[in-house]
Amino acid sequence: MDIGEWLERGSIVGHSAASNKKQALAALAELGAKAFGLNAEQAAEALMEREAEGSTGVGYGVALPHARLKGLEKMRAAFVRLEQPVEFDAVDDQPVDLLFALFAPPHADSEHLRALAQISRRLRHGDLRERLRKAQTADAIHALLVQSAEPVAAKPSAA
Repeated sequence: MDIGEWLERGSIVGHSAASNKKQALAALAELGAKAFGLNAEQAAEALMEREAEGSTGVGYGVALPHARLKGLEKMRAAFVRLEQPVEFDAVDDQPVDLLFALFAPPHADSEHLRALAQISRRLRHGDLRERLRKAQTADAIHALLVQSAEPVAAKPSAA
């Protein structure tokens, strides 16, 4: 399983002006609609429903919103970097500026969980988070997210 299988360059926005959690989730849903033909309204609703169960803000300015959507045949991902961090009820009470969303087919139980775990492990690394925050283009963000985890994993995590 590889992040590059779900994340395409066209599903990355490097500068979003969303000013709150709801707008950030809506931006991810709109991005999914453009990149994958999702219904933006249904995707936003599914992301909000999942968020109502508990925040997907995992700490260090990162959130991993996710939803299962009818009509998807395979896992898809979208990434949004916010211009200004927003309150997200994250586990560390810090605002979020890096959002990596997973959209999964209804039947992708174990694949969905493995994908969440994989991206969570990648984004635990402070060096990667900082490089994502400084990246100038969607291509640069894509390269950082899909590159082999070995070089990043070899470095100790920085908070």
